[in-house]
Amino acid sequence: MTRLTALALLNTPARLARPDEAYSQSTLDDAALTVMTDLRRQRAVTVSPGETIEFAEKLMIGAGVRLLLVIDDQKSLAGLITYRDLHGERALTAAAREKVPHDALTVAHVMTPASKIEAIPLVDLGHARVRDIVELLRQHGRQHALVTESNGEGNTVTVCGIFSITRIGHQLGVAIHSSERAQSFAEIEHLIAAE
Repeated sequence: MTRLTALALLNTPARLARPDEAYSQSTLDDAALTVMTDLRRQRAVTVSPGETIEFAEKLMIGAGVRLLLVIDDQKSLAGLITYRDLHGERALTAAAREKVPHDALTVAHVMTPASKIEAIPLVDLGHARVRDIVELLRQHGRQHALVTESNGEGNTVTVCGIFSITRIGHQLGVAIHSSERAQSFAEIEHLIAAE
């Protein structure tokens, strides 16, 4: 066992590490798990269903994410909410349905409930490559996909990861902007075709 016995002076100027900078460069043929945010190692950014969508947006901006997992009082997954949900048709429809102004909407009004979330079982990712995840997201027109792990207790599962097309693009060296999803997928597909 190695014992630590000394401290070193901080070299200046020093920078703080940022999670986005910690992502390693990936290729389309790398294992899919290299581009997954592993929730067993990194805490998920969560919100409760009763919070306002304004609070959810501030939380997303502060955490640098575009998806929040919605957790209920029993610490179970109640749903998820994306940046697009906050500003898209879902919020407009909810405001009209509930007869409330946009800023009075809660996360529960616009989230996708857990019962409607489709996810990728972790066991299916054993031989999957980054290109497979990109293609799956493209086929389904999604920015994100959750990954689940069975607890071996009947139908109980744990959300253990998230794939994000933005993170994948970052790791592939392709700039992806949320408002340009089609262009982003086209850029990534161009990388796939070029290999």
